[in-house]
Amino acid sequence: MPCHNGQVTVNGRLVLAGAPIGQAGDVSPRLREVLGEADVVAAEDTRRLRRLAADLGVEITGRVVSYYDQNEVGRAKELVETLKEGRTVVVITDAGMPGVSDPGYRLTHLAIEAGVPVTALPGPSAVTTALAVSGLASDRFCFEGFPPRKTGDRARRLAALAEEERTMVFFESPRRLANSLEAMAEAFGAERRAAVCRELTKTYEEVRRGGLAELAAWAEPGVKGEITVVVAGHTPGEGEPDLDALVAEVDRRVAEGTQSKLAIADVAKGAGIPKRELYDLVHRRSATP
Repeated sequence: MPCHNGQVTVNGRLVLAGAPIGQAGDVSPRLREVLGEADVVAAEDTRRLRRLAADLGVEITGRVVSYYDQNEVGRAKELVETLKEGRTVVVITDAGMPGVSDPGYRLTHLAIEAGVPVTALPGPSAVTTALAVSGLASDRFCFEGFPPRKTGDRARRLAALAEEERTMVFFESPRRLANSLEAMAEAFGAERRAAVCRELTKTYEEVRRGGLAELAAWAEPGVKGEITVVVAGHTPGEGEPDLDALVAEVDRRVAEGTQSKLAIADVAKGAGIPKRELYDLVHRRSATP
């Protein structure tokens, strides 16, 4: 490695390579080039990498190593040493861009700290693809990744986003989709517009659009495939529930013999507002003399 003003110049290069989210033909010629020329290819799934290379007609001559969630910390440290030796390392995940809900961030951070040049090879992204086909506003949006798996954690995260005005994009497992859509309907409102994008760019691509409660009912029997959910942002003042009327409805049901907790849950669900919000309101007003 040559020196300049007494400092070692690092000649290595880290390339974050976007992988196709469905169709191998969506990749750029540059991906073929870097896969064939890289000294090391760090892949989330080495078998899928081999299949992609075969589909692209690319011979990978460099060393192939695994780089996934469970070994990311240790492998990132190894790879940064390889970069310091002047090697080119390509990171590629199963689909989309490394670092976006996929391994890549830790190595990128270490490489930057070590003074290694980092570049990206753009490619397909489920985030922007879903946003484009959703039919929802795309001028301002935020990516929220996977909602928490635990019910309470998920409810708190979504409640914190209830007044987010940007369009929101989420990833979700098909096994948890119905539960997440129900939780979103409770946090954002049953009629909040959304789109569930399934198997984007693949043979069985499907985009389902509607209100969150409607989409939750659709997903209840079960769905398959890779899922991206796009949810419209909050519009201040639009569709705000009549809180006085909701409290009155809770009072009416309780007077008829329904347990307070159940009455609050049912009324909140029907109005598309968080149970906690209505619970606090009911009990604040009952405590007021």
